[in-house]
Amino acid sequence: MNDILPGESSAWQYLEDTLRDVVQAYGYQEIRLPLLEKTELFKRSIGEVTDIVEKEMYTFDDRNGDSLTLRPEGTASCVRACMEHGLLHNQVQRLWYAGPMFRHERPQKGRYRQFHQLGVEAFGMSGPDIDAEIIFMTARMWQRLGLQDAELQINSLGTAAARAEYRMVLVAWLREHEAELDEDSRRRLQSNPLRILDSKNPDMQSLIEAAPKLPDYLDEESRAHFSELCDLLDRAGLVYRVNPRLVRGLDYYSKTVFEWVTDQLGAQGTICAGGRYDGLVEQLGGKPTTAIGFALGLERLLALLEAGAVELPSSSPHVYLVLNGEQGVREGMVLAEKLRASLPGLRLLSNCGNGSFKSQFKRADKSGAEYALVMGDDEASQGVLMLKPLRSKAEQEVLSVQDVENRLAGLPGVS
Repeated sequence: MNDILPGESSAWQYLEDTLRDVVQAYGYQEIRLPLLEKTELFKRSIGEVTDIVEKEMYTFDDRNGDSLTLRPEGTASCVRACMEHGLLHNQVQRLWYAGPMFRHERPQKGRYRQFHQLGVEAFGMSGPDIDAEIIFMTARMWQRLGLQDAELQINSLGTAAARAEYRMVLVAWLREHEAELDEDSRRRLQSNPLRILDSKNPDMQSLIEAAPKLPDYLDEESRAHFSELCDLLDRAGLVYRVNPRLVRGLDYYSKTVFEWVTDQLGAQGTICAGGRYDGLVEQLGGKPTTAIGFALGLERLLALLEAGAVELPSSSPHVYLVLNGEQGVREGMVLAEKLRASLPGLRLLSNCGNGSFKSQFKRADKSGAEYALVMGDDEASQGVLMLKPLRSKAEQEVLSVQDVENRLAGLPGVS
């Protein structure tokens, strides 16, 4: 688990603001969820034989002896909240949430044991149109962020019945090749054989490629659904690759699944993933409700922005106010408030704690400000200020208070 320091927080704010603007542009509403849930929720939703439940969850008993878990993902919590508050009764919902998740896994670049996700969930819509909308939304996020070279992979897992038939065929085939399976795959052979197809072990890839393919066992309803989805993506000009080995790591997925992957951070990694989970609400005790959603990792997105040299907006002040002398300090502090009131968006950092002109200019330079605005006793008595550029060799200027306001109004982000 790691700290996000002041020098990093502006990039986080930019990313969060951009993603929020996109989801709200599609009409999705925010839901805020607790960090803790009853452990049983995740066992029932994610699956007891998944790595998350078996190895990665932070689980403990509280003072009442109840087993609680720090949320490892957001979908189960979102479904629980919707059921608990009657949000799914004869209505559709388009929701989003963001915040920290927790998994005890091996930390690596862009992946921590406390990590941050943005999730989107849509309930009560069964057609491929909502699948397409969800995927279009993710593509628009990358466009807004300036991210390139991410590949969209899609697949269909079919209905539960079709998947059960495929599971029998797959298990029979894998048993014929059991000697070639690694230890982890042998363990999953009975409990969750589809996850074997998701193995990242290089020694397993030729075997996985030769295994029976799930699309060959899809039911007609799922075939038609997937075909219509692909047609919508084609009509929108969205490039994708059908990956028959894409099964996703959680038990609750059905029909459409998708991932956005990139190799810009070294080995190919997933930056966003999701799919349909039409059976999950009923599985958790609610009425049958169709649903689809996705989650994306903010740490990996930030690493991609940095790797792609995307220019992130600065949170450094536009102006550092250098103050000197009793009258200069008094009038300068009042002026600073007037400028903040009249110029929304202006980032103005006032010197506090006195200091010589030399030391204040050092602070101004260290702050990253574009300009130093100087008011001493002489300037205060004359009703002027000195504006000194700190990032260019332009000449300093002596300006009236009104001229200063007009000049600062032209800075980027100031209105």
